[in-house]
Amino acid sequence: MADGILIFSIISIWIAVLEAIIIMAGAIRFLSRQNKAGIVFPETMKNYPTVTVMVPAHNEEVVVAITTEHILNLNYPQHKVQVIVIADNCSDGTAASLYRLKERPEFADRDFTIIERTGTGGKSGALNEALKITKSEWILVYDADAAPERNALMFLMQKALEEPEKYGAVFGRNKARNRGQNFLSRCINLELVTIQRVHHTGLWELFKVGTIPGTNFIVKTDLIRDIGGWDPDAITEDTAITFDILTRGQLIALAPQAEAYQQEPEQLSVYMSQRQRWSKGNYRVILDNIHHLFGSSSWRIKIQVLYYAASYFWFMIAIIISDIIFVANIVYQIISLFNPNVLSPFQFASDVYVYLVISWALMYYIYVLQINLALASDIGQSNTMNFVLACISYFTYAQLFLIISIKAFYSLLVDILTGRKSSWYKTKRFN
Repeated sequence: MADGILIFSIISIWIAVLEAIIIMAGAIRFLSRQNKAGIVFPETMKNYPTVTVMVPAHNEEVVVAITTEHILNLNYPQHKVQVIVIADNCSDGTAASLYRLKERPEFADRDFTIIERTGTGGKSGALNEALKITKSEWILVYDADAAPERNALMFLMQKALEEPEKYGAVFGRNKARNRGQNFLSRCINLELVTIQRVHHTGLWELFKVGTIPGTNFIVKTDLIRDIGGWDPDAITEDTAITFDILTRGQLIALAPQAEAYQQEPEQLSVYMSQRQRWSKGNYRVILDNIHHLFGSSSWRIKIQVLYYAASYFWFMIAIIISDIIFVANIVYQIISLFNPNVLSPFQFASDVYVYLVISWALMYYIYVLQINLALASDIGQSNTMNFVLACISYFTYAQLFLIISIKAFYSLLVDILTGRKSSWYKTKRFN
């Protein structure tokens, strides 16, 4: 029995490593083509589709005005852009800071609407409120803390117009603007860079599979209306809308040069609460879409479901089991120094245990390799400090994901069994 559990963990870890290698191969191919093309500047388009920029903001007084100013200064014809900022159930000065911005002379003639909303549904509810008065062909969504680079919209729209019939949405990259604040923000930066420069690029290069992020993406207005808007019951509305778009036969394309700079948590308690909400929401979306694996859904939807299900269920269980075995054996080894009669409850054939150690070592190597591949593709990020941080973060920051996942899954089970409604968590912002 014990050997069987160990063999399951070993096989699972090797499959996870194989998946990581395949995705890295795709990312390397993507980055190689991008490097050969050189720096690409946004070109003048013959046709500029109309765009409505939506910014849901709940108690975002600290950051919302700065983000909105960046949006109003985007390199895109001003008469083609409608800006809607939703002050959603705010008890601070969010709306007041927006009205002060709107009164500035340079924005006097802009199509700039501020909605002071009271209602339910969190971010989804706020976006649906703005959808009612949207008058553009495309919708661009930014979180209140995600200030876009000046050419972000141009890059997103250029990508959309490459295959206008196929691309229902286009997403860019988000960067941590407070990445150097402390150890936590530096680790979050490593995670963000790796996901966006390895996982996103690899999946897009190999399978033309993309995922809607929470911010910095455009989507066809007619498509969102056909879907019925954003799901107010979804904790992670971005993941939910991803599957809604894919089931309608549309692709979610990657525009790698469209960048926005967002604020990441700087306190552990804020980080844990944010990531627990994300994990819980993704568990819910996986369960809601797992049926696609067994039906006639497209192969891209099946890949997306497998990717999420493997990450959040299969590989997670295998890593938890292997970590328990590893820690337990260390503890019992220490105890046996004082009491030789005490034996570990996990007794394995020596060859099997050697394979587990090899698997751990390989998993660690791939983890560090992925991060450094991502850092090498981002100007200014490949340095000694980040390399050392990548090596350390596996034993510190990365292990938090196990705790977060267990707590999130337990919370979801309680919701399912008791009918409890999930409450919206507002990520704390910092000056």
